[in-house]
Amino acid sequence: MIPLLLVLAGLVLLVGAWLVLRSFGPGLRVGRLIAATPRVAVEQAIALARAGTARYVRVDGRLDSEQEFEDPDHRPLVFRRTRLQASSGRGWRTFEDQRQVVPFELREGLAAIAIDGSALEEGLVVLPRESAGTAGDLPGRAPSDLPAGTPVRARIEQLSSVEHAIALGVPVRDGDGARLTAGLGRPLVLTTLEPPEAMRVLAEGRTVAPRSAAAMLAAGLVLTAIGSLWLIVDGLT
Repeated sequence: MIPLLLVLAGLVLLVGAWLVLRSFGPGLRVGRLIAATPRVAVEQAIALARAGTARYVRVDGRLDSEQEFEDPDHRPLVFRRTRLQASSGRGWRTFEDQRQVVPFELREGLAAIAIDGSALEEGLVVLPRESAGTAGDLPGRAPSDLPAGTPVRARIEQLSSVEHAIALGVPVRDGDGARLTAGLGRPLVLTTLEPPEAMRVLAEGRTVAPRSAAAMLAAGLVLTAIGSLWLIVDGLT
């Protein structure tokens, strides 16, 4: 009886850990990719593209563009995304998504690889700028069926040509050069943050939940293993 209870308790903890981790949505997968993807030099990534070798890799360097544009603070940008979102349950629902992007690349020394800015979705990890209000503050822009008192926020994510970045993706041929894009079932990831800080942004400030999930996962595996081993020993005696 005790071994079965241990196995059951372990399975309950494992399910609980899975539910907590699932609440992070795509951010969990992006975080795992940032932590585990092998790093190569930009020249190596270009060589992979020219050879037609499909590999998901990480490259580091400085963002650069000949067509940069300025934000209101006169910073040179290569990418800017502005989303208007309405509160929906425990999360946010996007009802307006505007982007401004120019051709840009990631440069390491004399070598440079183009970044497929059009493929940046959940893989963009930067410190966002946010302003909050209600749907009533956005007449003509908020959906007509959204109550005026619904909390809304404007979330701005941008990339500057003076920033150092980490990019993850599949190098592919792009004319005479190479381009980094999504592929092999994985997203294009680009962050201007160091990995530990990127993880905190992906966790959206939640520090207790990841630790709780890790503790439940560890305890669940231990209890399941002990209970299973106990059952095997009992079956042999």
